[in-house]
Amino acid sequence: MAGHSKWANIQHRKGRQDAARSKLFSKLSKEITVAAKMGDPDPDKNPRLRMAVKEAKSVSVPKDVIDRAIKKSQGGDAESYDEIRYEGYGPGGVAVIVEAMTDNRNRTASNVRSTFGKSGGNLGETGSVSFMFDRKGEIHYKAEVGDADTVMMAAIEAGAEDVESDEDGHWIYCADTDLNEVATALEASLGESETTKLIWKPQNRTPLDAEEFAKLMKLVETLEDDDDVQTVTTNVEASDEVMQAYAEG
Repeated sequence: MAGHSKWANIQHRKGRQDAARSKLFSKLSKEITVAAKMGDPDPDKNPRLRMAVKEAKSVSVPKDVIDRAIKKSQGGDAESYDEIRYEGYGPGGVAVIVEAMTDNRNRTASNVRSTFGKSGGNLGETGSVSFMFDRKGEIHYKAEVGDADTVMMAAIEAGAEDVESDEDGHWIYCADTDLNEVATALEASLGESETTKLIWKPQNRTPLDAEEFAKLMKLVETLEDDDDVQTVTTNVEASDEVMQAYAEG
């Protein structure tokens, strides 16, 4: 996989980001509501809510939208959502993990299965591909926060496991159960991060050519357009040339 920001900006170059903005806000609001309902409505006392609010702020979700989502969690009529993970294989044998939050399991399962089938993939059982990923905490800082050595030392002192740095920034990884503690320690030494979240980190990646990559991205985009789907993670490996071909396609 090429640089982190190149990957993150693919859909922006395809012109999808603005169109998907309201949908993204809706999904982040749902996560905030669920996190606040499951724990304390004060982000300082609820690590999951704190991460959800931080993620929302990182993409400029308005404060009133965030406050409304938290307030909604305290109402007696707040929706009840189930968190479900789907796993399968996309075009070219790429492993795909789909995390959903739904008030109707049958609807979501049917939609996800149909999307996999129409895109040349196969939906498997829970555990069919997640063994190829590690559940990790990921903390992202912009490049200007410091050089690689400075960030590495801060990360080690904070209890992180690994750091990946390039011209686009620094990505710090830790055990999923340590994310809140590591993020808090890093905030004291490096300042506020860009994002702090739990991810599925691929152990190995599957390379695709331009044609297969385009098919995979069609699957990912269709899944992400589903209101019940929160995140889609793959273990794809794409060269700069393949991503450029897709962006220009």
